[in-house]
Amino acid sequence: MENQNFVDYVKINCRSGNGGAGSKHFRREKFIPKGGPDGGDGGRGGHIILKGNKQLWTLLHLKFKKHIKAGHGGDGGGALKSGAEGQDIVIEVPLGTVVKDAENYEIKFEITTHNETYVLTPGGRGGLGNNHFKSSTNQTPRYSQPGETGVEEWNILELKLLADVGLVGLPNAGKSTLLAALSNAKPKIADYAFTTLKPNLGIVGYRDNRSFVMADIPGIIEGAHEGKGLGYRFLRHIERNSSLLFMVPADADDVKKEYEVLLNECEKFNPELLDKNRILAITKTDLIDDEIKNWIIPTLPNIPHIFISSVTNYNLVQLKDLIWTSIVSHDDI
Repeated sequence: MENQNFVDYVKINCRSGNGGAGSKHFRREKFIPKGGPDGGDGGRGGHIILKGNKQLWTLLHLKFKKHIKAGHGGDGGGALKSGAEGQDIVIEVPLGTVVKDAENYEIKFEITTHNETYVLTPGGRGGLGNNHFKSSTNQTPRYSQPGETGVEEWNILELKLLADVGLVGLPNAGKSTLLAALSNAKPKIADYAFTTLKPNLGIVGYRDNRSFVMADIPGIIEGAHEGKGLGYRFLRHIERNSSLLFMVPADADDVKKEYEVLLNECEKFNPELLDKNRILAITKTDLIDDEIKNWIIPTLPNIPHIFISSVTNYNLVQLKDLIWTSIVSHDDI
């Protein structure tokens, strides 16, 4: 997935179709000069519908399509003919798309499964024809209902990546390097902070032809839960990951403290993130010797942890075993 093609936030204007008007028609045929009312109903206006598509990974196709308009319903006709329904507009979105009201930011719904559909903006109802208003005391109603006006609203679509494990770490912790080493993904890699500005996904092969999806989340900084460093955009992607792989470089000043900073940002953003399975990977182990490694071990938190090097492939097979165990145990909950 190319970084410039990854779009995880769009704001769109949705306008559903107006309902068609009901007909005020009366039956007029040869030898039936004064037939009763036979006005048909108007057709409903077109809906704007969202549909989940597992083949999509981004909202890029909506980036330059800010205004979406559905068709209007047709008017009713004589002989009880109903008007045609307005054309629905179906918008396909990637799984993990969250829809919010643009005015109050309330969540309307989420698309999480393939082919799941939701009527985002309903079309106006068609008006009733005069046939519905006839009665014993009013046999020639000369009125019908107009169609309802469609709805116009602004909506926000946000994408939260659906992955089995999310990589969480400060900038330059080695997340992109690990993703490249374990999967077929080709993220941008360089030896400076904030190389990754957009999330990357990779499929990691495992034993017996099994696999899992790994998400490289851009580096989190202290204060990210308050929006620093685009923290909201980064942190929301780990909400959907079943397990979290915290990554701290072995040459950090204090491995445990750096882990606690990451954990604190996750907790303040969403306390439910602490319910996910956690693994700690101490990266760049090739930069330290056994003496420093033995000094770090007693300071580590009481969670599954492992020393790795994505450059020398040290312990990467064992890391995949840890991740797979974490994913499976999460699915069994």
